Amino acid sequence: MMFRSDGPERSTRRAAPLMLAAALLAGCSAQQAGTAAPQGTASEAATQITVLHPESGLEVIPLTVTGASGTHSFAVEVASSPQDRAQGLMFRTVLGPDEGMLFPSAAPAQQSFWMKNTPLPLDIIFIGTDGRISNIAASTPPYSLDSVTSTGLASAVLEIPGGRAAELGIMPGDRVEWQAP
Repeated sequence: MMFRSDGPERSTRRAAPLMLAAALLAGCSAQQAGTAAPQGTASEAATQITVLHPESGLEVIPLTVTGASGTHSFAVEVASSPQDRAQGLMFRTVLGPDEGMLFPSAAPAQQSFWMKNTPLPLDIIFIGTDGRISNIAASTPPYSLDSVTSTGLASAVLEIPGGRAAELGIMPGDRVEWQAP
């Protein structure tokens, strides 16, 4: 796990979501690269730490899905740049059960994804403009060039391990929440 200390613009962040993301990633078999501990109280120090995924280098944030089956927590990498969105989870061979990748949109749009160069089956979850799941492409086949699309406009797309949504009872209509990085 790698950490980076950010400037004052991160100081308004609440510590709990970042600590959750750090705890969820603690099980990853990654090396830890440390930086000098920030000065100030423990709470201030926690608000200045950004968790980066050891393989992608993307920021990791906590995300929850809440529905009839309860609330489920994930630590997700945020693919916000065009390059990160294009790369996605291609070539990745490991994704923990409570890990994923979030693709937020600058503006709501019809979203379409494929599995080119992606060896892991994924559940591709389309999140509507109301923050609720509009549809799920479950257990998409690895390496498939077939497009899976959102039902209507999507403000974000969440990818989690294939079959995990069904295992947890995650369904269309469930609310998805996260703090934008």
